[in-house]
This record gives sequence, structure tokens and C-alpha cells, in this order.
Amino acid sequence: MFEYYWSKILKKIRGSALKNSSVHKTSKIESGTSFINSFMDKHSFCGYNCDINHTKIGKFCSIANNVVIGGGMHPMNWVSTSPVFYEGRDSVKTKFSTHKRVPIKKTVIGHDVWIGQNVIIKQGVTIGSGSVIGMGSIVTKDVEPYTISAGNPARLIKKRFDDNTIKNLLESEWWDMNEKVLKSLSVHIKEPDLFVKYIKS
Repeated sequence: MFEYYWSKILKKIRGSALKNSSVHKTSKIESGTSFINSFMDKHSFCGYNCDINHTKIGKFCSIANNVVIGGGMHPMNWVSTSPVFYEGRDSVKTKFSTHKRVPIKKTVIGHDVWIGQNVIIKQGVTIGSGSVIGMGSIVTKDVEPYTISAGNPARLIKKRFDDNTIKNLLESEWWDMNEKVLKSLSVHIKEPDLFVKYIKS
């Protein structure tokens, strides 16, 4: 039992690495995570040992452990893809030249998105609000709102709700609602149609 608690303590005390980033006070980045040039809105969290770069994350998002989002890419149309030919600090110290690479594209994670463990999301991708990305998926293209996607590369598995419910949920923008109102509506969180009905009323 002692070993269990000691391992949990060691896991926690590593801290996380935030640079040029902003995390809402109601959200949390777990230890071991690198969060660079990114933003996380309210009531969201990111698990342990994630690597998140140049990413905007919405409200009420759940990001599991070991997720990689955004980040740079090696130039594939040059003679070499090696970092010894482009600017910036890298694992190798030698620099034969310091050519500029194409700027990193911003990755956008909508609101109320659930991203499973060990997911990799390519830079520049947009993940629609309400969507779910299955564990171990590699996402190379935009994901529509309120869909479930999984695989390598990630593909649409199914929609979470019918088209009318999806439309109503997106139009409601419930994630922007006053928190007192949202708390009162939360008794209907298990019933999407009833939830939307009360919002409209």
C-alpha cells in the first residue's frame, strides 16, 4: 500500500511545463504534460504526460493521458527532413543551416470534447464541439461536432445524436450559459431533448 501512495506522490510532484500559455482557473493540466503556446478555457482538464502545442481548447473538455496535439512537422519537400537544416533548438546540436520552416498551424478543440488515451491529433485539425475521439486514434482531418471517431487514421464511427438534436445543442451554446442557470439545468443532463427544451423555454 505504501508503494502505491508513494508512486502517486512521485507522479504528482513532477509538475507540468507551461510556456506562452493560458489555463482557466477552473481547469487543470496534470503533471508530466507539456503545454506550449496554447489556451484552455473553463472546466476542462488534460491528463498526465500529454504534449500539447499551438492548440486552443474549449470549455468542458476531457483529455486523457498520453495525448499528443499539434506540434511541428519536418519539411518533406526539402532535400532532407533533418533538423540540422532548419532553425530552432532540437535534439541534435549541429546546425548546417537555419532555414525557416512553415509556421505551425493552430489546432482547435471545440467545447465538451472527450479525447481518449494515447490519441495523436495532427496540427491544424479542428475537432468539433461535443465530439468523442476513441483511444489510440490518429486524427489527420477535421472532426464534425457530436460525432464519435476512432482508428488510424480516425474515421467516423457514428453520430452521438440525431441531426435535429445536434443542431439544437450547437445552437444552444450551453457551454456559454450562466453557471447558475447551467447548474439548474443539469438535472436534465442525461436527457438531451429535455435539456434543450428547457433551454428554449
